[in-house]
Amino acid sequence: MAKRNYVSNSTDSPRMFKNDFLEALTKVHFSVPIIFWVPVMIYFVRKAYVVGQLPVSHIVGYFLFGLAFWTLAEYILHRWVFHYHPKSEWGQRIHFIFHGVHHDYPKDRLRLVMPLSASIPMATIIYFIFYIFFSEYNLAAFFAGFILGYLIYDECHYAMHHANFKSGFFKKLKDHHMLHHYSDPEKGFGVSSAFWDKVFNSGFPSKVQKEKQS
Repeated sequence: MAKRNYVSNSTDSPRMFKNDFLEALTKVHFSVPIIFWVPVMIYFVRKAYVVGQLPVSHIVGYFLFGLAFWTLAEYILHRWVFHYHPKSEWGQRIHFIFHGVHHDYPKDRLRLVMPLSASIPMATIIYFIFYIFFSEYNLAAFFAGFILGYLIYDECHYAMHHANFKSGFFKKLKDHHMLHHYSDPEKGFGVSSAFWDKVFNSGFPSKVQKEKQS
């Protein structure tokens, strides 16, 4: 079991920067990613279809590929980037800004989806990495699906912390994520899907497994 860190039940947003402009860049309403990224997603679909003149079936295939690939990217980013624990003081500060603050204040409504100040640079870097492996118009279709996957993740993450699911898929997903926060932060890295936690054996045991172990 990983060592538990400080966890606040406050819904307030703790101040991270003395500078008001920098502080504003760390906070965002959950609707902002949708408002910004949906037009970007549409742009890439249009680029593939109108400019690239790719067949619809081709676009759909790459779009779904991008959507599925996001789930792996989400897992990799969460486990090995956001949960990387640097030893240096400045490294720890950067880690806290990007993800540590969320674990300390999981009910902070303004730091549950990624602010554009972080998502735009990250998306740009990832796009040019993909550019190495895809042709321009195939990448347009793929990246549109990748963006949709990101949006699903971001809004699911907000819902996991603030929606009350009684049963079904989202209830199981929320339970999975709450265990990540309140039981063991070194397990349960999937947010929009628990699939890769099963693949990499980083999930939480089910009730049946617990009963067998006891």
